[in-house]
Amino acid sequence: DGEKVVNLIGGYTDRARAAPWTEETLACLYSSGKAAAAMLIARAASDGLLHYDAPVADLWPEFVQGGKGAITVAEALSHQGGLCGFPNEMPPEEWLDAAAIAARLGRMAPLWPPGSASGYHPQTFGFIANEIHRRATGRTIGVTLREDFCEPYGLSLFCGMREEEIARAAYMPKPPRAPDLGPITPLKEYAFLKPWSAPGRVAREAWMAAELPASNTHADARSLAEIVQPFANGGLFRGDRILSSNAIEQALAERINGDDLVLPFHLSWAAGLMRNVNGHFGPSQSAYGHAGFGGSAVVIDPARGLTAAYVMNKMSPHLVGDPRSLTLINAVYDVL
Repeated sequence: DGEKVVNLIGGYTDRARAAPWTEETLACLYSSGKAAAAMLIARAASDGLLHYDAPVADLWPEFVQGGKGAITVAEALSHQGGLCGFPNEMPPEEWLDAAAIAARLGRMAPLWPPGSASGYHPQTFGFIANEIHRRATGRTIGVTLREDFCEPYGLSLFCGMREEEIARAAYMPKPPRAPDLGPITPLKEYAFLKPWSAPGRVAREAWMAAELPASNTHADARSLAEIVQPFANGGLFRGDRILSSNAIEQALAERINGDDLVLPFHLSWAAGLMRNVNGHFGPSQSAYGHAGFGGSAVVIDPARGLTAAYVMNKMSPHLVGDPRSLTLINAVYDVL
């Protein structure tokens, strides 16, 4: 209900395990940052600046190319648009150029019939959500987070970091092995496995300074849990209503349910959030959430007014359902 109840901190932030984790430490969320983007889209819908069931091309006319004119905002945010990755080779450093990626997505033809299935968009989701938000509001997701939540309220949640924030980021050891994607298909290759599927040939600092809302938002667990509180708390953030009940209903409505074409799971998607059909976000069937590669997770349970988040630097091979986050989430429910 908007009250911070528990905030656990431990561990080390550096390779030598000499610098302790503190309340100032930031960790890369990878895909858990998609939940923050979903909340900002819902806020824009609350303000009447966009509509979930309207075509994306109403806001972003260039998106109509390649047969994408009928794809709605809700379909794009629930990974149904067929844009999970780029099939043609591109410079991997181009991911740091938001305008170039948006132009590529605008020209692209869907890789499957839109609306027929979900296929997880690991990187492109962030650029699609960002362009929808920018066209609707005039500001990017990263700028909005900074100006509306970080600077006035002290949240530590950044998409596009300054030098002083980069200095607060924990070193992240890579996982011991690659994640299990199940049988490899061309769609999975485009999304994850091509040399250009993710940013490359760029300095760490340049990557952290760029805005990639799907994969490089950095935060502490408290801020990640709080940014999505309006979904669980009747639209309230620090006592102010920033989401309407209709926007919450639209954001959390099931948009598609079935075997995902990219992730090896049967998934139920809302508009930018997973519905908790697999227990990846604890024991509550009324919960929603998102996970990030390596182990981070955020849980939203409107039935209990609850949000919770886990961030870390030691990465595991889990795409979702990391045992560390699940242990903590289950402990929360045990004491409710």
